[in-house]
Amino acid sequence: MSGERREVRATLEFFQDLDRQLHGERGPNGEPSTNDFQTFELLQIVERFASGFDDLPELILGRRDYRVLISTGVLVRAYSVVGQLGRDGAVELVSLEIDTGHDWV
Repeated sequence: MSGERREVRATLEFFQDLDRQLHGERGPNGEPSTNDFQTFELLQIVERFASGFDDLPELILGRRDYRVLISTGVLVRAYSVVGQLGRDGAVELVSLEIDTGHDWV
């Protein structure tokens, strides 16, 4: 672990990705809502990027400013998040893909 703690910001595109994949309300078969994801998954995502950005794999070989986190979730089977290192040293979460193929029942 690098030891450096970074500020993390989620971009508009990140939240648009979230809204595209999950709904504002829980689904009839137990599908998590966007609020559920933000409550149970997003805090862990932010922590991983804040405390271990340099330890995450490069999204594009040789581009140390883009890292990817692929993980299992509490509410979702899996997700991947791309973070970009900004000029100010903060990490911007720029994209989110959620495995929504889960049988929510």
